[in-house]
Amino acid sequence: MAKSAKTAKPGKKAKRASAANKTEAATSDGPPRRKCGAMVSYYDMLENNPGTRQVLGNLEAATRSRTIARGVADEGRQEPVIIPVVVHVVHRTAAEKISAAQVKSQIEVLNKDFNATNPDIAGVPAPWSGIAGNARIRFALATVNPNGKKTTGIVYKKSSKMRFSQDDGVKFSAKGGADAWPSDRYLNIWVCNLGDGLLGYAQFPGGPANTDGVVILNTAFGTIGSVVAPFNLGRTTTHEVGHWLNLRHIWGDTEDCSGSDFIGDTPTQQFPNRGVPSFPHASCGNGPNGDMFMNYMDYVDDAAMFMFTKGQVDRMQVAVSLARPGFIARGKELTS
Repeated sequence: MAKSAKTAKPGKKAKRASAANKTEAATSDGPPRRKCGAMVSYYDMLENNPGTRQVLGNLEAATRSRTIARGVADEGRQEPVIIPVVVHVVHRTAAEKISAAQVKSQIEVLNKDFNATNPDIAGVPAPWSGIAGNARIRFALATVNPNGKKTTGIVYKKSSKMRFSQDDGVKFSAKGGADAWPSDRYLNIWVCNLGDGLLGYAQFPGGPANTDGVVILNTAFGTIGSVVAPFNLGRTTTHEVGHWLNLRHIWGDTEDCSGSDFIGDTPTQQFPNRGVPSFPHASCGNGPNGDMFMNYMDYVDDAAMFMFTKGQVDRMQVAVSLARPGFIARGKELTS
């Protein structure tokens, strides 16, 4: 009778390959809960860029003054503001190199969400149905690059980085990322494998031009392809672009009911909401209607957020006028 063949022990290369495969499998799963790094980036920006506090303070004062004085959601403009978008897809693996179709699915979500044409807006509770806001902002992939040549608005950049952190490395080719296009003419969106459980982060208006834009985890970008539930409806990008247009988290980033998002028609709430809450959910004595957890600037799952308010629309429109006027002047030219 023949002896049984011994099972060969895996060599070092096989062990390394196995470990790498496990790592790839782990990074293909989305974070279990929403985590936005925008406010961390905001405070880092204030500390590391002298003069930014004054710029943002002036913007806040002007925003308050303009909103009170005008009270007009579209700043008197007759046509929607067009935002040319460039999507920098920074990838190491084939799975991270998301398709053009996936990119376009995200642009569709932005246009529905910011123009209040998303079908699930019908779920806004009756007490707030009258204040759901239409931002009258349209997003379009750029058709002209900074050199005046034709473009698809999608830039693919191969990288050796396994994942990026919140240190803005993805925004520089020298650090394995992709350099920004001029931020006074383009909304830069970087899509990559983010670490630390982050879904995304954004830079508020008034910061350095070469880091201006938003960063999104590749499994939370768009509605098809590599997206992973419960962040598979494109709302992470809606949330982060809200920050890019000067919106704060709806609970004001405090824990004692003293925080403010500087918006008059959003209720005060104590904490971020998560998952898919049931209406009403009260905090900070804000009953009977409670928290506006279905707002894009809360932390709920994609399926549970589906509205901006008219007050938030006012704030975004003023941000465009005062901090991002280049889009009013050249948006149509760069996307036609």
